[in-house]
Amino acid sequence: MTPSLERSPQPYLRIAGLLYLAIIALGLFGEAVVRGSLVVAGDAAATAARIAAEPLLWRAGIAGDLLMHVLDLPVILALYYLLRPVSRPLALLATWFNLIQTAVLAANKLNLLLPVLLLEGSGIGQAFSAAQLQSLTRLAINLHAYGFGIGLIFFGIACLLRGWLIARSGFLPRPLGLLLLLAGLSYLLNSFALLLAPKLAAAMFPAILLPAFIGELALALWLIVKGVDLPQWARRRADALA
Repeated sequence: MTPSLERSPQPYLRIAGLLYLAIIALGLFGEAVVRGSLVVAGDAAATAARIAAEPLLWRAGIAGDLLMHVLDLPVILALYYLLRPVSRPLALLATWFNLIQTAVLAANKLNLLLPVLLLEGSGIGQAFSAAQLQSLTRLAINLHAYGFGIGLIFFGIACLLRGWLIARSGFLPRPLGLLLLLAGLSYLLNSFALLLAPKLAAAMFPAILLPAFIGELALALWLIVKGVDLPQWARRRADALA
């Protein structure tokens, strides 16, 4: 590592911001474009028929989600490098929570593979009737939704920790930290509502996640366009190493 890169986080952060934008875009593709167009709420038969008719699109959504989780890793590392001068223990804790979220969501993609495996006409689905295939497809999609909510509990906590660190950092705008705090709260409210009061969660979705979208998008754009106050970051880093 060159001395200039050791002193300045800017090169890492601009790359991380671009990757963060890619993560947001891939997430929207999977949820809005793929599952939003193929999953019919309350209609297992129509959902199964649409997935059977568009297996490549369904698989593209899974592939996009997995790429999103791969891109999580360099972003997690860059945010740890950025925030450790504020508090190394809290930055590390946020990193671990984020890593758990990524692992949970990556494993959760197996639930999305089940519908296409059952409906693609291979021997796997031949042991079930049409009604059973439709029910299993719906069950797998519902399990994915719950797995997604569980994973976002860990990410919500990571957002809260990072939001607090950003708000008191001095080298990033305090409002940016507050937006990330709101993002974390929205993730937690959405996930716990899904687990404890599914009807309430359905009524709140997707509006409840709007603060999360705004907060994460603002952070990604700020890292790309503005970066950090380098003198202030260097002072915090020097104090942390002293």
